[in-house]
Amino acid sequence: MTNPRLLILDEATEGLAPVVRQEIWAALHKLKQTGLSILLVDKTLSELLDIADHCVILEKGETVWTGIPENLSADISDRFLGA
Repeated sequence: MTNPRLLILDEATEGLAPVVRQEIWAALHKLKQTGLSILLVDKTLSELLDIADHCVILEKGETVWTGIPENLSADISDRFLGA
């Protein structure tokens, strides 16, 4: 597909070798810098927070938290993500 407006990824690095995971996250950072909109679903909180502009935490299909990465406190991440 050429000139996409939105890239949607669900657990794109799950089960991959650490070197491959790093390459994928680096590529996502580059894509973000181009202005491409990216929707990421992942459990790897540290990598997500490095790239995210906005976060949403869902639990059983319900939104339980939404905000910017800087406002995602440790108690919220521990409560809902076990991070």
